[in-house]
Amino acid sequence: MNASTQIDNNQLLRFTTAGSVDDGKSTLIGRLLYDSKAIFEDQLEAVETTSKRKGHEGVDLALFTDGLRDEREQGITIDVAYRYFTTPKRKFIIADTPGHIQYTRNMVTGASTANAAIILVDARNGVIEQTKRHAFIASLLQIPHIIVCINKMDLVDYSEDVYENIIVQFEEFSSKLYVKDIQFLPISALNGDNVVNRSENMEWYQGAPLLHTLEHMHISSDLNKIDGRFPVQTVLRPQREGYIDYRGYAGRVASGIFRPGDKITVMPSGFTSVIKSIDTIDGTIEEAYAPMSVSITLEDDIDVGRGDMIVRTNNKPEALQEFDAMLCWLNNEPARPRAKYTIMHTSNEQKAMIKEVTYKIDINTYNRETDDKELQMNDISRVKIRTTRPLMIDEYRDNRITGSFILIDDATHETVAAGMIL
Repeated sequence: MNASTQIDNNQLLRFTTAGSVDDGKSTLIGRLLYDSKAIFEDQLEAVETTSKRKGHEGVDLALFTDGLRDEREQGITIDVAYRYFTTPKRKFIIADTPGHIQYTRNMVTGASTANAAIILVDARNGVIEQTKRHAFIASLLQIPHIIVCINKMDLVDYSEDVYENIIVQFEEFSSKLYVKDIQFLPISALNGDNVVNRSENMEWYQGAPLLHTLEHMHISSDLNKIDGRFPVQTVLRPQREGYIDYRGYAGRVASGIFRPGDKITVMPSGFTSVIKSIDTIDGTIEEAYAPMSVSITLEDDIDVGRGDMIVRTNNKPEALQEFDAMLCWLNNEPARPRAKYTIMHTSNEQKAMIKEVTYKIDINTYNRETDDKELQMNDISRVKIRTTRPLMIDEYRDNRITGSFILIDDATHETVAAGMIL
């Protein structure tokens, strides 16, 4: 086994699931956990007991994820439920978001860091408005890989024609979206067809089952390894024996690769220096890349603080006070025209305002609405943002970390919007 395969095997894959209310998301996640043996015995016993009590013949797979549904019904707010599971090939985090129309914001939250999105389509209903909405959000968030799971194939007699027709329907509208990689899979989450194990009922389908697809998905190339961006979170001055003169800048690499000896510029000040060392809790390393958390020391004693960004001298982001962004409004209260908000961009925090709403997008038709510019909850719009001091930004499509931000209401301290820089 070569080193690159080994890294791939231990890689963490984050994926989000999206579908309408009864498309079978809970059953699919339950089936993935159950068939990949990623469930603790006590959980399994509890679910088996509940299934029997409810009169089910076998295990009700949806119960593995529906513990959270009770809490939602009791009014406890769970916007996005995260599930963790591991197979010998990979670690996974699933962001499970509610399927109702009013939860666009939840999908934005759950999908913002995802490598892949699983969009469920009920084989009996085909592509519906919700499917288009979820695909649009996945493309807006630049999720690199989309797997369209055509579920409930058992209810259409495992028909290849039904499957092919849904692919045509999906491709008709997805051709307008910016998505690099779309795969289609016919499954029955209830019966386990093509989820973890290959289906004997669909010999006509030659592809791999879902788990195999997730385990072997190539995600290394999704990272931006070219643009060196290191937002500084804090300055380390240990002041203890052996470290009296140590001054390190700690943070998480947003993109690119940093090595000792690299010429760097600190933004926004423009001071230049050379990387002296890169340190971690386990000692000094020869290179750092996303998403590693490290401490960087420099050859020169220059003024660097939280909110600054260390970048390669020959490759800098733009420092802008005004820029365009796609904004998803997350709050119950509508946006206030020209109100001041706090903007959080990487480790940089300052005041900002929405200077102008250029247009809103009708998520169901993808049409631009230029007349109605009031931002209500779940609205997605193109806006102009103005900040008090320059931010070091990249376009979201080049860098999902330095290209994104959130807005916070100063009065309530609530996160009111998430933005993607254009």
